[in-house]
Amino acid sequence: MSKRLEDFIKMNKEEFDDLEPSADLWKRIEKHLPAEGALPKKGEAKTFSLNFVLRVAASVIIVMGISFVFYLRNEKAQGIDYAAINPAYAKQQVHYASLVESKRSELKAIAKSDPQLYKEFSAEIAKMDSTYKKLNSDLATSPNQELVLRAMIRNLQIQTEVLNQQLNVIEQFNQMKKEQKNETKNI
Repeated sequence: MSKRLEDFIKMNKEEFDDLEPSADLWKRIEKHLPAEGALPKKGEAKTFSLNFVLRVAASVIIVMGISFVFYLRNEKAQGIDYAAINPAYAKQQVHYASLVESKRSELKAIAKSDPQLYKEFSAEIAKMDSTYKKLNSDLATSPNQELVLRAMIRNLQIQTEVLNQQLNVIEQFNQMKKEQKNETKNI
């Protein structure tokens, strides 16, 4: 079948070649083309100029660069070498920070037996801890880092003292409970 069509076209080639589109056809086609610089209609493809693409790329690079600088600054603030500021203070900071952690874990042990008391005690420590974190964040930008580090150590010392007092109160409370139980048994 395709052979017959091909033969037909070859035989009637001259008749096909003499047909040309009218001059009016191009004018009608141009009417349907969008005007230069006009926005595409809904459903039509959008094209972007090179200038627009370069501006968007430059904006993305600038935003990424600024974000990276903030990231590095934040990492530097969190990774401060206390020993570089004052080696003796650095040892004290580590010592008191470990004391605070061990006392906190002792305090957490009472959470199951007396949750209300634990809640009150932990709220007090949380206030001091937020002050410590604020001092730690200020350390990186402080002109007198040694003074800020001393304040951080003092905060840890106070936290240790408060935790010791809280644990003593709990111990005395538990001792009192035991004595009351013993007295009740003896009666």
